[in-house]
Amino acid sequence: MEDKGPLDVGPEEGARLLAAVAELVVGHISTIPDGPVAPAGPDTALIRERLAGYDFERPAPADDALTDVTEMLRRWGVHTTHPRYFGLFNPTPTWWGVAGELLAAGVNPQLAAYSHAPAAVEMERHVLRFMAARLGLPEASEGGFTVGGAEANLTAVVVALTRAFDDYARAGVRGLPGSPVLYASAESHLAWLKIAHMTGLGRDAVRLVPVDARHRMDLDRLREIHAADVAAGFLPFLVIGTAGTTAGGALDPLPELSAFAVEHGLHFHVDAAWAGAVALSDRLRPLLAGVELADSVTVDAHKWLSAPMGAGMFLTRHPEALARSFRASTSYMPGETADAPDPYATSVQWSRRFAGLKVFLALAVAGRPAYAAQLERDVRLGELLARLLHENGWQRINDTPLPLVCVAAPEAERSGPDHSATWHAAVADHVVTSGDAWISTVRLAGRPAIRICLTSHRTTPADVEALVSTLTQARAAHQSSA
Repeated sequence: MEDKGPLDVGPEEGARLLAAVAELVVGHISTIPDGPVAPAGPDTALIRERLAGYDFERPAPADDALTDVTEMLRRWGVHTTHPRYFGLFNPTPTWWGVAGELLAAGVNPQLAAYSHAPAAVEMERHVLRFMAARLGLPEASEGGFTVGGAEANLTAVVVALTRAFDDYARAGVRGLPGSPVLYASAESHLAWLKIAHMTGLGRDAVRLVPVDARHRMDLDRLREIHAADVAAGFLPFLVIGTAGTTAGGALDPLPELSAFAVEHGLHFHVDAAWAGAVALSDRLRPLLAGVELADSVTVDAHKWLSAPMGAGMFLTRHPEALARSFRASTSYMPGETADAPDPYATSVQWSRRFAGLKVFLALAVAGRPAYAAQLERDVRLGELLARLLHENGWQRINDTPLPLVCVAAPEAERSGPDHSATWHAAVADHVVTSGDAWISTVRLAGRPAIRICLTSHRTTPADVEALVSTLTQARAAHQSSA
């Protein structure tokens, strides 16, 4: 009778495999800056043809498969770890975060029940308490790690509904005396529409409030829309402030939104998925003024805290409402531990991996001051970028102290927004297909622009200067069509 199962290759082969993976990863990350940021195209047919060689009936040599997969990932993918990736909030993960992912996968604790992984659960709670304190939330605040900001914001809506309506937990929205509605900026992340769909509120329940000249939620319009909803018999229950919008980095007026929420008995949630990171810097922390007044907050460590995907965080000053929102009891789950809630009973997820370890290790080894220095460095690079673009004749159209710069070419705007959108898209595509950098286009309050965001801790002033040079060349190449 065999001692080992067919999937158990033993510790020696396991060690060799992990060493081979480590070598491939180090080689990949070390050489990424020397190559293009993005492929010329997706090459879907070629990818599928190559994958057809893996029929899963015959085993492939491990070294060959690992090398092939790494090469495919390198050849066919936007390299968000490249120092000239100036795109969405995709991180260049720290080495500590990468190590944390490996350790979490190898040990593989199950974080549904506290009794199964008390050390892992407490490490996550330690990070969450630290973040809550930096944000200025009460000591009794609770929360959990999520896949990302969308799940954290979904949690916020469920908690807000549970707090607002006693019958929601039992009968859902159909048991309420009217239709609940929530308020978010028109520049907020539109995951709110998906969340309204999933929770049964319906997408029409999301009131996207127009913004002011700085692309922040317009408080006067909020008051008007809210008053009209109340008069029409709707049930307002939630107002959302965005701290760092995706498109332009706008910071909603959080103190005023908190006061509005208190006045009208609404749950006040702050979506600080990106900019919540600045809480780690004493110098930048004032940018989040008012976040300490929130009923709940979302922060994504896999954005500006450089953790590998995915590491969202949800925090709330209402632990009892969080527990009421997700409490469940079954005979097959281990009994509860005194003074230590089971994660499955306080979150959307049930079975869950140890997502918080990569954040814990990075904070433990690097320390908060190093993160603060990095965040402040990124802000300075953003200021350098804005200055260089201004000197080259670009007009900045967003107003934010965060390192996200949106610019438009005046000559392209003279023929109207449709022409401007086409022209700016062509310039951005020119930059991306060159392989020199990755940028994107955006519309801020309907105005087309090029969006450039500093997201990598490996970006240097030389990378910023190289981007400006490439963007200037692309602009010149399309000058005749401006």
